[in-house]
Amino acid sequence: MSINAGLDEAGRGPVIGPMVMAIVESTDEAMSSLGVKDSKLLSPSSRERLYNKIKSEATYVNYKIITASELNREMQYRTLNVIEEDCAISLVAGVKTYRVYVDAFDVNEDRLSLKLSEKTGKTVICRHKGDTLFPTVSAASIIAKVIRDEEVRKIEDKFGQIGSGYPSDPKTVAFLHRCKERQIDITSIARTSWITYKRIFSSGKQMKF
Repeated sequence: MSINAGLDEAGRGPVIGPMVMAIVESTDEAMSSLGVKDSKLLSPSSRERLYNKIKSEATYVNYKIITASELNREMQYRTLNVIEEDCAISLVAGVKTYRVYVDAFDVNEDRLSLKLSEKTGKTVICRHKGDTLFPTVSAASIIAKVIRDEEVRKIEDKFGQIGSGYPSDPKTVAFLHRCKERQIDITSIARTSWITYKRIFSSGKQMKF
């Protein structure tokens, strides 16, 4: 049973909240025995249960939270892909194994595999839907999703219900409109470069700071 690492993110697309990238180092057998799968296919309670088991069974687990404020600042001069690349490189540096699987966040799997391999000195294999192909990536997707959900709950404790945070969610769009109408500053939790945010906040009264 050989050890490898899997890396995935949660929250790439939302207009509200952070993006979280996680890495899990373990054997495929150990993670498969837990019943890991793509986090999107699991209920919140199942993710929570597996989250604790993964942290107990894996040889290494780590994650990075990239806040909306950080994304707003960084995306003034870097693309989201480059931000993810740097985050991935930082996380991969922490694992001992030399084989790392990644749920590809670039449209070109081979280009991303080569780039991350060159920059980390490890064999990095990037595949679309990697969270359904590699158990350690499935595990990483669960870690990332649970952490992001925790961060969203913190946002809701302060601002009230925001929905999922995705532009396609009517509850999220309603929250954005409500904040505009009430002149509530949400630049610390919203991705201001997203089209949804710009469309809603592009006109009208200035927000209170």
